[in-house]
Amino acid sequence: MPACPIRRPDRTGDGAQMTPQRTKATIFDVARRAGVSIKTVSRVVNGEPNVRERTRDKVLRSVRELRYLPNAAARELGGRRSRVIGLIYENAQEFSYLNDVFSGALRICEPAGYTLLLRPLTLPDPAIIEHIRQFALNARVEGFVLPAPLGDVAQVPGLLREMRIPFAAITPREPVPDEINILCNDEAASAALTELLIEQGHGAIGFIKGHPDHGASAKRFAGYRKALRKHRLPHAERLVRQGYFDFDSGRAAASELLDLREPPSAILASNDDMAAGVIFEARERGLSVPGDLSIAGFDDTRFSSRIWPPLTTVRQPIVKMAETATNLLIDKLNGNSAAALEAPFECEVVIRESTAALG
Repeated sequence: MPACPIRRPDRTGDGAQMTPQRTKATIFDVARRAGVSIKTVSRVVNGEPNVRERTRDKVLRSVRELRYLPNAAARELGGRRSRVIGLIYENAQEFSYLNDVFSGALRICEPAGYTLLLRPLTLPDPAIIEHIRQFALNARVEGFVLPAPLGDVAQVPGLLREMRIPFAAITPREPVPDEINILCNDEAASAALTELLIEQGHGAIGFIKGHPDHGASAKRFAGYRKALRKHRLPHAERLVRQGYFDFDSGRAAASELLDLREPPSAILASNDDMAAGVIFEARERGLSVPGDLSIAGFDDTRFSSRIWPPLTTVRQPIVKMAETATNLLIDKLNGNSAAALEAPFECEVVIRESTAALG
């Protein structure tokens, strides 16, 4: 178990201040406010069919207003377990990373007898907490898998802890105490990739940052800077551009870097989607890759070995990380919570034809 810095998160769900004197709302309170029977409240909270939409809306509104939290333990004792795992994710334009997360989670859920329900979310969204709360209540979610960057949106872990729903965060910026945290050595891998380019003779190495909401982005940038310091190369801000983990931002950043009076001889992008944008921009300018410009990515997505030239990148075991996250979460739901924090997964540099020694 790694020694990681621990920061205790805000325990509130959507910014409201919780006080020890607050009395927990009961199903009777919800029924009274909504003007329905206790049985109707139970049917709505458990996601059962044949409830009028207007009635369902009234009950859910009362649930939100009273911040009613159904007793998951009582459901289990009564044989009412839903065996549902929720996977909430940012509705991103690029799908390669998420596809591996989905595949890994599904491989574990199906043989274990759990249903995996997906819920896309848009960031930023001031209503994100209510979307997650309703999803959890309506689908009777027992536990959540949180791929980046949902684990880094402070209100999300706070809400799930308030609702007493266990979760597994994949590559969070900082591990959440007492929860499952699946980590990867992004910084070390980025440093190793940068060193490869330095060893190939590249002194001016451009870097395209990942989305600022993702904890991995800062770690990959830190690895790049660490390698420069190790080899006594100056860190030049002019060679760094902000990206957002998609093709278009990678191409736009590459355009700015290649327009410099002294452009870099190599560009390292924080994921493969942005690196593909760099390759596209280089070819549009008639540049040879890697003859005129070496390009490297991160993640080793499926297309990285199929584009031309095949992409030098960092292989992350994303499917295995998602499998481990889901497996540990199911173990915890079944009463075995011995392993709450995994040692970081190792990444490896995969050298392909998009990088070469500086001629």
